[in-house]
Amino acid sequence: MKKCKALQNTLILTIAALFLLSACNPINLAAKSTTETAQGNSQAQTPMPTPTQIVTATSTPSATPTPEIPGIYVDPNLPVAFQNSVQLEAAGFISSAVENAAASLAFEAEAPISYWVYALVASFPTVTDGIKATELQAFWQDASPTVFDRLILDKSSYTAIQSIWGEPAGNVEVHAGEDLLSLAWNTPGTWAIIPFEEIQPRWKVIALDEQSPLHKDFMLESYPLRVPISLLAAEGELPNGFVENLQPYIPQTNREADKLTTVILTGVTALVRGTAREMEKLGLTRPAEIIGPTLQEADILHISNEVPFAVNCGEPAPQNIDKLIFCSKDEYVELLKTIGTDVVELTGDHFEDWGPDAMLHTLELYEELGWLYYGGGRNLEEARKPVKLEVNGTKIAFLGCNAKEWTYSNATEEKPGNLPCDWEYMSAAVGKLKEEGYLPIVTFQHKEYYIWEAQSQLVEDFHRMEAAGAVIVSGSQAHQPHAIEITDNAVLHYGLGNLFFDQYGLTQDTDDAFIDRHVFYDGKYLGVELLTIKFKDFSQPLWMDATARAAMLEKLFSVSKWNMPTQ
Repeated sequence: MKKCKALQNTLILTIAALFLLSACNPINLAAKSTTETAQGNSQAQTPMPTPTQIVTATSTPSATPTPEIPGIYVDPNLPVAFQNSVQLEAAGFISSAVENAAASLAFEAEAPISYWVYALVASFPTVTDGIKATELQAFWQDASPTVFDRLILDKSSYTAIQSIWGEPAGNVEVHAGEDLLSLAWNTPGTWAIIPFEEIQPRWKVIALDEQSPLHKDFMLESYPLRVPISLLAAEGELPNGFVENLQPYIPQTNREADKLTTVILTGVTALVRGTAREMEKLGLTRPAEIIGPTLQEADILHISNEVPFAVNCGEPAPQNIDKLIFCSKDEYVELLKTIGTDVVELTGDHFEDWGPDAMLHTLELYEELGWLYYGGGRNLEEARKPVKLEVNGTKIAFLGCNAKEWTYSNATEEKPGNLPCDWEYMSAAVGKLKEEGYLPIVTFQHKEYYIWEAQSQLVEDFHRMEAAGAVIVSGSQAHQPHAIEITDNAVLHYGLGNLFFDQYGLTQDTDDAFIDRHVFYDGKYLGVELLTIKFKDFSQPLWMDATARAAMLEKLFSVSKWNMPTQ
């Protein structure tokens, strides 16, 4: 009995000892594999935590919802130029189908976010300069008769005008945009409406209520072919921030005033003989009284002054005599200042009439006034330098030469004078300007003809410059107007006539002349407006009245060349 009791006590002590050892030296079973190898225990073991471990339940994070990007539907009938300029993603939107869109961009007056400018146009050899806006609207809405018989548009432009004037009642047709020009040229009585960005030299822009998008005084707010593009909510009102976020990423208009550039090219200026005598008698700036404000408006005004200024120039000779050695008094430069001269062409035959000192004096006078000059200079090297300008985002360059076989006023390496035409050099120089991103304007002193038709030598030389890359080639030599030609690449006007020179009454055609206003927009040449003048006397040109202007344009168009394919 005692033996059994002793054995019982021994067993209790042994168990207690094992418990104490277990507490002092814990066994980390969690480090072992839960499955033993074939030599070990095959029973699965449940891992136990050590006394320092804390067991917690693993929580799954809740998903944050991604905010939905609002979609905007862009009506495919909007102008391509507008659609290509819209940056929805940059504004925080995506393009969307109409049924899924939060808002849409479309022609609509309800909530304007942009205004698109359109132009009424006709083929270039059109005499009419403008009509009343109500006349155009009445043709569209009521089929009222007007100066044209048919109006053509592409689908986008049709949708635009329909949004402001409703369905047309007149003879209005929709055609592919690329067909409009050919249809207008080949179908008498056909005019078109096109977006401003589609204007090009073979179109003539027709003014509405004397407003033209080609003019510096254009007023967008009152122009009848200003079409609103609106941002419209799919339901209710637009959410806050929609307009503010989108506005910087869409074009506000297709015609920004600060991207328009005008260059006026003029014909012969020679402040001598009868012109000078009348200036001294009636006022030095009298020749500019009527046409001056228009010349001043140009961003760049070109003057082809053939005659040097000289400190020892005497009293002017009588008008229209055969005295052909010319100079001008320094005070006559006041006339050129008054009209806003920017660039002076020096290709004229008479630049050396008063000798080298007068030529150098003239160049110094121009430099003091801040005027740039080309086509002549202190020597041949300077005479070759083009004038390079960048105005309102358009790079324009002037280059000119004297194309007569020989003239004593040519510059040499040592002598001042004008630049003789070296065709290889001229073609290379025009090409280089083109490569540099300039739109080259080439002007000539050339053979003089008292006839409207362009003569073969002029045509050949003008086309050399057109082929080299000039966008405008203009004849400064002519004392009467010559024909004009439009190619796929350039406008060639073979002669403009006099600006300030005393050939009044010499022939009927020397009493009339053109002033060419060339229009550029954001690096693109849009075309030329033909301004017409008639001399009142030996010094003062006036704007032609409507009857005289129509007759002059008809004469010009009858002798000119258009290079348009016929249907």
